[in-house]
Amino acid sequence: MTAIPNPDAELDASGLNCPLPLLKAKMELNRLASGAVLKVIATDGGSQRDFRTFARLAGHTLLHETAEGGTYTYWLKKA
Repeated sequence: MTAIPNPDAELDASGLNCPLPLLKAKMELNRLASGAVLKVIATDGGSQRDFRTFARLAGHTLLHETAEGGTYTYWLKKA
């Protein structure tokens, strides 16, 4: 199993509904340097599709994701 990277920044978007977790993640990524890792915690089930699509379209790398008990966690590496 690949080691989960230590994030450079963390965003807790728990309780927010689509598209807010993604919008907040985009704003946070804008502040980070290229290659930085952002950890996002969300509780919106639609966020899985959103984050996968966003990473692919925006050129970021979705390094790892977990889904546990209604909580979704993503590690995004900025392009």
